Amino acid sequence: MTPDETSAFLKSLPASPGVYRFWSVGQELLYVGKAKHLKKRVSSYFQKQDHSPRIAKMVSQIERVEITVV
Repeated sequence: MTPDETSAFLKSLPASPGVYRFWSVGQELLYVGKAKHLKKRVSSYFQKQDHSPRIAKMVSQIERVEITVV
């Protein structure tokens, strides 16, 4: 995702509970998570800079994010 796409996507996220999925360029499922507040949780991956090496690598590979509000 480009920075502009990421910014627009994060602004569009609901403040509702749900499930999020991160996908790579090769359509590989990188991560599935759940959150009580999707906007806060998903945004935290893209706004924080002090991630562990494992999380930083995953975030660098994200091409697409899917969410399901529950």
